[in-house]
Amino acid sequence: MIRRLLARPFRPLVELPFFRRVAFHARRISEEMDVHFFRTLSLSVLVIVVVSSIVVSLVEGDKRSVGAAGDTVYWAVTTVIGSGDSSYVNSPGGFIIGWLLAFFGVAIVAALTAAVVGFVIDFLLKEGQGMGASGFRDHIVVCGWNSTARELVDELKGDEFPAKVVLLHTAEHNPAGAGVYYVRGDATSGDDLERAGTSEAASAIVFPLDATDEADMRSILVILAIESITPDVRTVVEVNNPKHVAHFRRAKANEILVTSRLASRLLARSALYPGMAGLVTDIVSGGEGSELYHVEVPEEYLDHSIDQLSAALRADHNATLLAVTRNGVSMTNPASDFRLVAGDDAIVLADSLGDLVPIEAAGGVTYETR
Repeated sequence: MIRRLLARPFRPLVELPFFRRVAFHARRISEEMDVHFFRTLSLSVLVIVVVSSIVVSLVEGDKRSVGAAGDTVYWAVTTVIGSGDSSYVNSPGGFIIGWLLAFFGVAIVAALTAAVVGFVIDFLLKEGQGMGASGFRDHIVVCGWNSTARELVDELKGDEFPAKVVLLHTAEHNPAGAGVYYVRGDATSGDDLERAGTSEAASAIVFPLDATDEADMRSILVILAIESITPDVRTVVEVNNPKHVAHFRRAKANEILVTSRLASRLLARSALYPGMAGLVTDIVSGGEGSELYHVEVPEEYLDHSIDQLSAALRADHNATLLAVTRNGVSMTNPASDFRLVAGDDAIVLADSLGDLVPIEAAGGVTYETR
């Protein structure tokens, strides 16, 4: 994800999220627009300009020639838009036509100004109500909201490489606060998922709305909706009941986290080995101290053994090797004859990334541990 962002630092303005949001609202308003009104207005302007030009040509004796007809039409048009030459006419009839055209022009400008102001107000209101579209690419979509989601957003905000986060939820107001783009909608709806930019996201994280089995069933529907729209987006889901894991796998969720199982096992290890809970919490949480990173293995380390890689990472990057990932499988304790090949990644524990390159989110790949 980071590399894709750095690869296009000078992308066109129309590709920026703000302009993509404006385009979304413009399309939405154009679909609701009364085309007949604007067609009638345009036709009225044309008729008034033509009729006024003919009348002025008749009442102004020096403007009855064919050559002056173009100048008269030009004067009528510029008068409507407020920049006409008042000295072009000299007769009382010409003055009256000029005044009427100027008055009609003011009405047109007022109508167009009202349309622009209405669009701006509609844009601000819809954005404030979560009815807009994120316009992001390579972002993280959070579907649903609970205490775990709140902690996740805080963690992402404090990461070394802050990610763009979009929250898709049904609340009237944004529960995630500043720094998170809010889309109000149903995560099982394809249209709302599109407004959240799910098809162009790096990953989607699904949270149950409460601790019930019904919430798990709804999370499965969300996964199915995401898979139907964009199967390449990486999906991560929090599960309440361990018995539902098989259903989530059939729904093709890429990563499944059963928080109750994780907590119970960590508590068990802490009971046997004091300090284990604090250690694991410090490793996986942001803020002070070392954190987990998934990075590319530098080319100069290819064909190294696992011991050589561990020593090199420690010496060159002050990073501790925890596992090597190959073809979607994370190996925490490979055999002594294991050699690194192109495409291998490493999971390390370090204070910061330094010169190491984080891997891009790999949609559609399920990671296993051996």
